Amino acid sequence: MKKRMIFCFALYFIFASGCIVKQENDTNDTSTQPAKEVTNPLGSSVETVAEKLDVPWAITKYKDTFYITERNGTIARISDGNLSRESVHLDKDVLRYGEGGLLGLALHPDFAANNQAFVYHTYGTKESVKNRLVLLKYENGAWKEERALLEDIPGAIYHNGGRIAIGPDNMLYVTVGDATIPEEAQNTGSLSGSILRMELDGSIPKDNPIPDSYVYSFGHRNPQGLAWDRETGMLYESEHGPSARDEINIIEPGKNYGWPVISGSEEENGMETPLFNSGTNTWAPSGLVYHNGSLFVASLRGEMIRKFELESKKEYALVEGFGRMRDVLVDGDTIYAVTNNTDGRGNPIPEDDRLIKIPLNRED
Repeated sequence: MKKRMIFCFALYFIFASGCIVKQENDTNDTSTQPAKEVTNPLGSSVETVAEKLDVPWAITKYKDTFYITERNGTIARISDGNLSRESVHLDKDVLRYGEGGLLGLALHPDFAANNQAFVYHTYGTKESVKNRLVLLKYENGAWKEERALLEDIPGAIYHNGGRIAIGPDNMLYVTVGDATIPEEAQNTGSLSGSILRMELDGSIPKDNPIPDSYVYSFGHRNPQGLAWDRETGMLYESEHGPSARDEINIIEPGKNYGWPVISGSEEENGMETPLFNSGTNTWAPSGLVYHNGSLFVASLRGEMIRKFELESKKEYALVEGFGRMRDVLVDGDTIYAVTNNTDGRGNPIPEDDRLIKIPLNRED
């Protein structure tokens, strides 16, 4: 009898674990392969700049110093290969829950003069998850909230969005997920499932497509990457789809990107179809950069940095073998990326998580 009970319990545990894995698969954000060292297909060596980051999320860089958010609520400062952790003092505590935590980071355009930055973080309780956008000031090796620019952004255990970036128009752009309520992405009266646009002081720009609204585009599931072609001003976005059908979109003001009515290659009048989509494969695309006519995307479940050539429409793995990739940054002819193997869904090695450096060949 006792052996039968143990056997039944084991079956229950396996079944329950399978359900949990399926839930993570539905978010397009899982990993099953251990990380390993490789070099990229272009022949350039991939170097490790820093090791043992704590679930990094967003990379920023000022001169030769990197500032990287860590989801548990700290900012990693990396200078001359040395890593130090800096505290972030917020009026409302960071809620590290599911995919939430301390997420997007963007330095103020006048950071050299004012030491200010913008950060996006999850807060509240597990029963009432919210996100907020905050203006920080950097002083004496720590970051302190100066004021909140926007609060009560819808949140959930999954699909919080979280990427923030300053566009060529000197406006602040913010990605917001559907917070696991898909139909809200079609409600322009809600901030869910949208890309927001605001002045650097947090006010609504007068030329936003919807009057008196932060919403710049809508119909998004879980957008996690923003990048501009600075010469043309064209904005690109990366987005997690439902069980594959991940997307790379061209974002235009006021446009509807379809979720949950359409996704992937599906079409509907009045809704936008993506520039690229993963079809039946899963990329789980996160951070995104533009460089010399191509997009480079950090891929979580896909475990690679994927290159998309905009003119030829070709796509391929630029570098893989480091496990889950969360964010990318371009600086000159070099791409920097952070892995995300310590987020509970990867298979970290002792050096994880890492900031890596990828020199690009001239043709790239």
